[in-house]
Formats: sequence, C-alpha cells, structure tokens
Amino acid sequence: MKLIIQIPCYNEAETLPIALAELPREVEGFDTVEWLVINDGSTDNTVEVAKACGVDHIVDLKHNQGLAKGFMAGIKECLRLGADVIVNTDADNQYEAKDIPKLVKPILEGKAEYVIGARPIDTTEHFSTTKKILQKIGSWVVRKASRTDIPDAPSGFRAMSRDCAMQLNVYNNYTYTLETIIQAGQKNMAITSVPIRTNKDLRPSRLLSSIPNYIKKSVVTIVRISVVYKSFQFFMTIAAILFGLGFLLGLRYLYFYFNGDGAGHIQSVILAGVLMGMGFQTGLIAFIADLLSVNRKLLEELRVEQMKMRFEKDKEEK
Repeated sequence: MKLIIQIPCYNEAETLPIALAELPREVEGFDTVEWLVINDGSTDNTVEVAKACGVDHIVDLKHNQGLAKGFMAGIKECLRLGADVIVNTDADNQYEAKDIPKLVKPILEGKAEYVIGARPIDTTEHFSTTKKILQKIGSWVVRKASRTDIPDAPSGFRAMSRDCAMQLNVYNNYTYTLETIIQAGQKNMAITSVPIRTNKDLRPSRLLSSIPNYIKKSVVTIVRISVVYKSFQFFMTIAAILFGLGFLLGLRYLYFYFNGDGAGHIQSVILAGVLMGMGFQTGLIAFIADLLSVNRKLLEELRVEQMKMRFEKDKEEK
C-alpha cells in the first residue's frame, strides 16, 4: 500500500520547510509514504526548498494556474505513481500533520472513499468572526447541494482512495474544495469527515484575501456546480417559478374579467403570457440539460476506465 501526501504550492518557500518537517514518513497501514509538491508557477525558490527538504516528487507547472488546477495536476501524478491513498494538505502548515493517520483510517477500514478533515472553527483563534460565519454558511450550502453531512467544506486537509481520485473532476479555476464534495455526493461516494487540529497561522489566507471577492467567487462556484450536477432540478425550478407567476397573473386577470373590469388589466394578460412562455422554454432547456448530463456521466465513466487501463499498463511495464 502506498500513501502519497501532496502539497499545492505557490510561492511557499518560507512556510514549506515548516510544513514538510511535520509530515510523517511512516503511517500505519502503508508500506510506503511519499511526498509530492505541486509547484503552481512559483516565482520564488519553492522548488529548490522542496528538493532540499527531501520531497520525492515535484509537479512543476510553468505558470500559475490556480489552486483547483494545481490540485488536479497533483492527483493525476499521484495516480500515475501508483498511490493507493492520496492526502492533500496545505503548504502553510495550517493542518496538524499528526492527524494524517486519523484522516486515512476510514479509508483503510473500508468505511469511506473520501475523508474531509473538520477544523475546530469555533475555537480557532486566528479565524475572524466573519470568516467563521462564512465557513458555516458555505458548508451548509454545500451539505444541501451534495446531500452529505460534511461540517467543514472549505477544508483542504483531505484523504481519498485511488478509485475516488480517479472519479474527481474540477471544472472551476477558483478552488477544488466545494466542487469535489458536491461531486462526490452526487456520485454516491462514501464520504465522511473526522475532527482534526490546526496550527497557528503563518500567513494570511490567499482565498480569503477579500471578503466580498470570496463571497462572489464562492456563490458563482456553487451555482455553477449546481448547474453541472443538478441541471434538471436547477432549470426546472426556474421554469416552475416563471410559469407559476404567469399562471397566477392569468388567474388575476380572469378574476377582474368576470367581475366586469377586464379591460383595465390587459397588461396582466401580456405579462402572464410572456412569463408562461419563458417558463415553458426553460422547462425544455431542463430536459436538454438533463440529456447533456447523461452524456457527461458516460464520458466520465469512459475517462475512469481509460485511466485504469493506462495506469495498469504503466504498472506492468515497471
């Protein structure tokens, strides 16, 4: 059994040695533990620091592509290297590395495929009140969208089995944290969380550098994911609202019409017709989106099968 611990990095030369110094080289249940760093176009000496600290593998992206792309680049390389379980953590040493055995335990016991480390948000001193509130709201929305009970959706401290990692896709460029949980829930993967500890803050969060920007990007991400993974429900809900409003306006006009006052409410008839027409067209879009969703699922299944065949072939050649 091989465990690979991956760390996405962007200009982390100062904090990376601290994070690496805490990582384990032995974890119960695994024959091999390796470290992998994803250099996301760093302009400092992150790569040199990683090599000096004994990192086993480095994925070197020539220009900054964002956290989501870096995460997926690392996952693909871990799979190619034959990882049975992959742990993702941060380069700023936010998460307590001693909790890695706890994080991978549900996977080793066959109880889960995807495990999220839940931080003690309420008692974390360096989290501002605003950040705590945003974390809770974001996690609640993700729980509803993914049909899971993950209490800390934005947590980047997570473990996944090989089969789980093969099925993950990230379509947005902002962050992988929300999308992969919703995706796992929609694919009926066994997903759970375990309580983990955090270390003191070494640097400000780069994802939460601006509260309005964070809210905007998070909302866009969640809406976009909902459209991708729950397209029929998304468009049919809009269709029902539009058609329902038009229908109610139509009933309103009929009420005035049968009371002899219909001539003064022609605008209601026009608006009712427009809204009902829009609702009907949006309903048709819902069915088309559902068909596209079926095609996407088939393509994802083909992708997973191709990856399995390619990785098995690579293993045989080695």
